[in-house]
Amino acid sequence: MTEPVLDLRPPANLVDKRAVLFWTTRAALGWLVVLVVEVVWLLLAKGGTSLIVVLIVTVLVAAAHLIVMPQWRYRVHRWETTQQVVYTQSGWFNQERRIAPVSRIQTVDTERGPLERLFGLANLTVTTASARGPVHIHGLNLEMAQRLAAELATLTQTSAGDAT
Repeated sequence: MTEPVLDLRPPANLVDKRAVLFWTTRAALGWLVVLVVEVVWLLLAKGGTSLIVVLIVTVLVAAAHLIVMPQWRYRVHRWETTQQVVYTQSGWFNQERRIAPVSRIQTVDTERGPLERLFGLANLTVTTASARGPVHIHGLNLEMAQRLAAELATLTQTSAGDAT
């Protein structure tokens, strides 16, 4: 007799819609650094067709990245919690699903960088007794992240596990 195969559905909850603008802004800042370096190089080299072509290609690649990546990530990044597990899906090229039993949770942390604060977002990190490392949920509304952290902390206290 064979074991039934468990067909997992994607986690139910999307991240906050503001995460799209956050990811776009963060990526745009990185592309801005690249473009400034290329423009300075172009000016110091006193022109040159090949440098102009490099600059144009960079602008086209940056534009494609800024249009596609944030929307794609938003459609993929999901999360869900139950009384028993924290379930996440993330990535855009390399997509990953993680399921962490509540009984294995050791710490629950929220974090916000300057850009996340600007957009009213927060990240949740659930550290478990796993060699694979913590489970991350990026792009949550600040209030949701705080509420989820409190709920998970409460669940770990009532869970019949030793988090090891």
